[in-house]
Amino acid sequence: MTLQRMLLTCCLALSALPGLAATPHWGADASSAVDTAPGQLKPGDWIWAGDDPALGPMVMVVSLDEQRGYVYRNGLRIAVTTVSTGKPGHATPTGVFTILQKDRNHHSSTYNNAPMPYQERLTWDGVALHAGGLPGYPESHGCVHLPTEFARRLFAATTLGMTVVIAEDGHASADAVHPGLLAPVDPASGAAIAALPLDDGQPWRWTGDDAATGALSLVLSRSDQRLIALADGREVGRARVVVPTRDAARGTHVYVMGTGTLPVHVDGVPDGRLPQWQAIAVPGREADAGQALDPALLAGVQVPPGFVERVLPRLRAGTVLVATDAHVLPETTGRGQRVLDALPPER
Repeated sequence: MTLQRMLLTCCLALSALPGLAATPHWGADASSAVDTAPGQLKPGDWIWAGDDPALGPMVMVVSLDEQRGYVYRNGLRIAVTTVSTGKPGHATPTGVFTILQKDRNHHSSTYNNAPMPYQERLTWDGVALHAGGLPGYPESHGCVHLPTEFARRLFAATTLGMTVVIAEDGHASADAVHPGLLAPVDPASGAAIAALPLDDGQPWRWTGDDAATGALSLVLSRSDQRLIALADGREVGRARVVVPTRDAARGTHVYVMGTGTLPVHVDGVPDGRLPQWQAIAVPGREADAGQALDPALLAGVQVPPGFVERVLPRLRAGTVLVATDAHVLPETTGRGQRVLDALPPER
């Protein structure tokens, strides 16, 4: 036997060993732009806007009807992905689950040692999240298939015990079956969260515990003229605001609070000085990185003084502000959107 043939034989033999065969790669290699509507994602596409565990609890919602998964950090959507769930005869179960076990290089003990990279087990009888095929319709044996790169990022961000909700029409609220920008479920219990709009004539509402120390996240919807505060994965306040649309940047932009202040006068702010905010890069907005939020734009936003007085003491360096054209009001979002997926028997 020649040396070349011997090497070829050895390579073929090694490739047949468990764990050494090439693992397939499923889905897109990179995130779609953050302004991509979830419904426009093609099979294998996904969005990952970034993540910081310090911002608060994480929860995932999988919608069987939409064949999409939504990930929230501190009540705010940070990621969306296409999925493939259980085919007829192998339905993915619905309900509230927690991550029981994680295995980066898992192989199925039931289906011919099939690779299941970045597996996150939801039940002890085989239901899990993992990288897998994404044909655009349910085709798994019960698991929730994810794009490989999305599964890798999710695996790195999750912790054991994290809540995953799998929703389907007729078995969950509309907001869980069709999740939106704000989390439709409680990150600890998985119970549905009712997004209550302001009453007619009500300028603002605050339900948060003023003594709480959890990180605050802010969402400013230019389309709905609302400012929403989130903490510990739940909404703690919202206000009617007036956002000048003439000079405002369109699309979605993410800012992080710095340690300095700006000489901008706003009612309810001591000395009229606001915190300094700096843009961070997100998919589709990479050029934003490092740009300071224009003080003139801040000064032009009209926020009820009472709401400002509640929010200001909770702001810390690192607080995130998301300014977006996306809708947050029920009458403008249409059906709700939120749910997490699971998988029955391994595949």
